[in-house]
Amino acid sequence: MGPLQGIRVIELAGLGAAPYACMMLADMGAEVIRVERVPPPPAYPDVLARGRHSISLDLKQADGVTILLRLIDTADVLVEGFRPGVAERLGFGPETCMDRNERLVYGRMTGWGQEGPLSDRAGHDLNYIALSGALLAIGPTGGKPVPPLNLVGDFGGGLLLAFGVASALVERQRSGRGQVVDAAMLDAAASFMGMFCGFRALGLFEDATGKNLLGGAAHFYDTYATKDGGFLAVAAIEPEFYRLLVDKLELDPDEFLPHGFGGVGARQDPAVWSSLKSRLADLFKTRTRAQWVALLEGEDTCVSPVLGLSEAASHPHNRARDTFVEIDGVMQNSPAPRFSRSRAEIPAAAPRPGRDTLRVLQTAGLDSAEIDRLLGLGAIFQPGR
Repeated sequence: MGPLQGIRVIELAGLGAAPYACMMLADMGAEVIRVERVPPPPAYPDVLARGRHSISLDLKQADGVTILLRLIDTADVLVEGFRPGVAERLGFGPETCMDRNERLVYGRMTGWGQEGPLSDRAGHDLNYIALSGALLAIGPTGGKPVPPLNLVGDFGGGLLLAFGVASALVERQRSGRGQVVDAAMLDAAASFMGMFCGFRALGLFEDATGKNLLGGAAHFYDTYATKDGGFLAVAAIEPEFYRLLVDKLELDPDEFLPHGFGGVGARQDPAVWSSLKSRLADLFKTRTRAQWVALLEGEDTCVSPVLGLSEAASHPHNRARDTFVEIDGVMQNSPAPRFSRSRAEIPAAAPRPGRDTLRVLQTAGLDSAEIDRLLGLGAIFQPGR
């Protein structure tokens, strides 16, 4: 049933990072009750909202906040993604909630963090990773920084929040008390740059785009177009893998493996990376992607096809591991990571927003008369009522 079975999470619905964190918690077996606004948004195939119960509360009404606090009384975790201070103004800030439930882990997901001169300013993934130092290093050699979808800030932030919540739950076993988890997308992106901070201290990393080995400057770590318009990812970093790649491609050793390739030479000399990259680009355009994959993928050349989502789901390796799963006709990522005993189940599709309002409130002890009163006031919403 997953390692988090028995953990109850109240999620205040949002976009991107916080829903991703709660998807991970739900995938691992936590019971997640997602609180939507009144009226809730239209239903759509929202993979990030899978595996949830969904209720609809108006948190701008005192009755809606009262219901939320009642649910929090029996929860292990609350996750909110408002700007700093909003939850406090609405009446369910950390102090209020943790006075009622001292074991509560209060997860806060923001872009800039709870403090700092930008903490109350608007922003998006691209802004957060720009300020972390990550964005400048991403992009083609000599080109402008490229937005890496919203993977680094948004989903890095969600990963950071899920890790923080899990860590706080472990600490609670010792102390018996919950605490606030301040997870910022900026912090997530900065955390991802840890290795490069070390490289920079050694003089192996420069801020300017296109001058770093892992940024696409090196000929042995880049993507290349093929004859049919496809692409290959080449990542032959280690000497033994690079040597094998040179052998399999039947490249001139004098050009690609000078000085006996004793840990120096073309692979390590940035001065020749650009010219060797041009040679590889011309070579890879002589065959189709499938032809190159047939030659290289089964070897330790560190070459892979660059796939779209539909292709990724059908790749033999991903199929063997069930990396993707189809739920209600929607292909999506399987729960991860995997555990030897606490195996996560395939999650249910995202519910219609507000679907479980009456059932959850009945389970929380509200009687029919109280529920009818709240429906009449618009403090709660149930589709079809």
